Amino acid sequence: MGAMKHPILIHPDPRLKKVCADVPDLSDDLRKLADDMLETMYDAPGIGLAAPQIGVLDRLIVLDCVKEEGEAPRPLVMFNPRIIAASDEQNVYEEGCLSIPDQYAEVTRPKIVQVEWMDQNGNAQSEEFDGLWATCVQHEIDHLDGKLFIDYLKPLKRQMITRKMQKLKRERARA
Repeated sequence: MGAMKHPILIHPDPRLKKVCADVPDLSDDLRKLADDMLETMYDAPGIGLAAPQIGVLDRLIVLDCVKEEGEAPRPLVMFNPRIIAASDEQNVYEEGCLSIPDQYAEVTRPKIVQVEWMDQNGNAQSEEFDGLWATCVQHEIDHLDGKLFIDYLKPLKRQMITRKMQKLKRERARA
């Protein structure tokens, strides 16, 4: 059975603001969910997706920040990812989010982070991420804690984006 695409929740949605529970044990259902999430992310197209964005409140994220034409994709599946160290040096990236379509804003985050997680085979992994990968993994882990990139913005800008999303949801509901 192939991977299945899931609809992506659009902000504002209460599920996007919830803190997700740790995955206690890996099941075939969770492995399938990870494959589905990769399929959904690539199709969107995006470079990261967190389980709450498809309405699943588990600590699971997928990412692949390979952008170069002809470069092999590098899909990463992370169960229970945790940032264990972060650089003092900061980086500013213009971030977007599949749950907040067509809205972008500059967010400042640590340039380098060390992340621990469990892979699809249940093995503990640890890696240092830099640049776009570091930004992406922090953005996705934020989702697991009920935090969106717009939460880093000034209230006025955040409210403006939220209103645009409410309008988009109304338009989609009528379509």
